[in-house]
Amino acid sequence: MMDIEKIKEGVRLIIEGIGEDGGREGLLETPERIARMYEEIFAGMDSDAAEPLSKTFAVADNAMVLEKDICFYSTCEHHFMPFYGRAHIAYIPNGRVVGLSKLARTVEVYAKRPQLQERMTAQIADALMEYLKPQGVMVMVEAEHMCMTMRGVKKPGSKTVTYVSRGVFAEQENLQTTFFALIK
Repeated sequence: MMDIEKIKEGVRLIIEGIGEDGGREGLLETPERIARMYEEIFAGMDSDAAEPLSKTFAVADNAMVLEKDICFYSTCEHHFMPFYGRAHIAYIPNGRVVGLSKLARTVEVYAKRPQLQERMTAQIADALMEYLKPQGVMVMVEAEHMCMTMRGVKKPGSKTVTYVSRGVFAEQENLQTTFFALIK
């Protein structure tokens, strides 16, 4: 559970720490605004992928299911700066599929936390393996990190790509090749 008062007090200290006047008109409500924003952008802290992945449907065909270009926004745990991009998810069912919107909801569960892209990619794949019990999963995440764009090395447009494969995707290179061809 988030402690809104602690967040507001922390923001007040940051405002003072950078040499600003917290009593200035434009900054008076900033601690409250940031606290409300944190409730939204860190909503995944109290979420579990079991919820969106719990309702499945029987299928006769176990052909690959691919949902690509799932937009997400997350926050780098090292700098508390945004990173954002697209996730691509494929799985080979084992007699059951989940609604396509539930894949996007699963991405949101993990994106809405202080996060590392590498961890988030694996968490999405592992949740699908645990709750859907498919034959295999592949997840690829492409993201731009503001900690690289507006500070530090200042390289706007650079993207970080991470991917993980589980089950038959890890065992069968042809499935990975098909996945990469389909997401282009």
